[in-house]
Amino acid sequence: MANRTKQEWRETILTPALKRAAERQEKFETSSGMEIDTAYTREDLPDFDYDRDLGYPGEYPFTRGVQPNMYRGRIWTIRQYSGFGTAEETNQRYRYLLEQGQTGLSVAFDLPTQIGYDSDHPLARGEVGKVGVAIDSLRDMEILFRDIPLDKVSTSMTINATAPILLAMYIALGKKQGVEPTELNGTTQNDILKEYIARGTHIFPPRPSMRLATDIFAYCARHVPRWNTISISGYHIREAGSTAGQEIGFTLANGISYVQAAIDAGLDVDAFAPRLSFFFNSHINFLEEIAKFRAARRLWAKIMRERFGAKDSRSWMLRFHTQTAGCSLTAQQPHNNIVRTALEALAATLGGTQSLHTNSFDEAYAPPSEEAVTIAVRTQQILGYESDVANVVDPLGGSYYIEHLTNSLEKEAREYIAKIDSLGGAVAAIEQGYQQREIQDSSYRYQKEIESGKRTVVGVNKFVSPYPKIAGLLRVKPEVEKRQKERTAQVRTDRDSSKVNQALGRLEDVARSKDNTMPACLECVEAYATLGEICDVLRKVFSTQKEFLVF
Repeated sequence: MANRTKQEWRETILTPALKRAAERQEKFETSSGMEIDTAYTREDLPDFDYDRDLGYPGEYPFTRGVQPNMYRGRIWTIRQYSGFGTAEETNQRYRYLLEQGQTGLSVAFDLPTQIGYDSDHPLARGEVGKVGVAIDSLRDMEILFRDIPLDKVSTSMTINATAPILLAMYIALGKKQGVEPTELNGTTQNDILKEYIARGTHIFPPRPSMRLATDIFAYCARHVPRWNTISISGYHIREAGSTAGQEIGFTLANGISYVQAAIDAGLDVDAFAPRLSFFFNSHINFLEEIAKFRAARRLWAKIMRERFGAKDSRSWMLRFHTQTAGCSLTAQQPHNNIVRTALEALAATLGGTQSLHTNSFDEAYAPPSEEAVTIAVRTQQILGYESDVANVVDPLGGSYYIEHLTNSLEKEAREYIAKIDSLGGAVAAIEQGYQQREIQDSSYRYQKEIESGKRTVVGVNKFVSPYPKIAGLLRVKPEVEKRQKERTAQVRTDRDSSKVNQALGRLEDVARSKDNTMPACLECVEAYATLGEICDVLRKVFSTQKEFLVF
């Protein structure tokens, strides 16, 4: 009996059972389209080597986690992504979240800030403060972090094309608070490549954008050593409709490009690689997501050690932040989103995330209300302090199914990376539209499955019922834009214009050279040059990038 094969079990036990009662659907698949067998055994891991593929937590290849004891030391950083309206309103929300037990800040910037326009620019009209906080100058940053000591919090800033400018503002603010750059702790997303692939908030063409990203690497390695210089983001790739394998493959391919660009700029890999971080989506397919995080961690360790010859074990570690899937939230029966978010958060913690944002149930309608964001924070606290998921490292490690999924996802991601390499690397592949086409195809396929009823979304295409309107939605009022414009105009009145012009002139000279742009950006923001003025200089030098057309 003990030596029976899986096929024998299928013939003697499973097949007769299915004749009596058929399975509820013809084929079972993960949300990424990977077929799922009825059960998994050691036969599904024919080449599995415990030491090579799994090992122990805190050691290469880090399949089981980057720390030996993971959350037994302290739980993941509870970091709610937040920002809306003016700096005053967002500051109030930050202080409220810190009082509720949040342990790190994550700044959401409005669309004009993300694409380098001041709030009084004609293209900013109607968008000021809508999807994040409006930041036009150092004055706004001072208000945003009022009464929040920068040496006591870790701050993540979801900013990409304008990352050097926002980081310069943060450094300048630290100096005003008496906090040295060496004491600052946080992350700039700074991942411009995924903007061309999936999100669209780019300003400049890819190659000068890569230069700005690597300028941050070099500057922080010398002056802001505790800063995570990039959060290489698969989150938006998944939100755009990719599969789990594509999320890993395209994200790590982008990571390879950043590492290579930094090396080409003369940086030693072990000088900057330990400060690289990643940002992943935790989607609704619970077990596939756990395996995805494990596969990404193992594959990155191999890439850094084997491809780039990194010697420092910290350079091999894939440390990542996770956000639950915004694209899984539904406007129909919105309280179901609390359950979805809890499952996605659990997958992230079982997969070994270092920090976590949980979406609020009302985000299909508006920026989260205070009630909704409190529930989101409490979800993480219940997972961390009431369940036992934080008490053991990688509790699903060794599961036949989890290890099979981990291996399968790693293999799929490797194949995507090889394809991108054959096209000349991530930048060249983006310019050819490869990643964009792949994501469009998988997104279309997934949506068709929902529309046909092949894939169930509770409350949308099955178990549909009436639901009450949500009360207390957060609405950003039109007066926000008026107040923000007035403050920016006052900044221009109060500052020393000659000092601003000199700083902007130096920035143009530096941008035209091969020198690091960060010191010039810092000089500009300290003179109270606005974000739009700084970006206008860089647009003049680098030009702008239109959307890649992909069919």
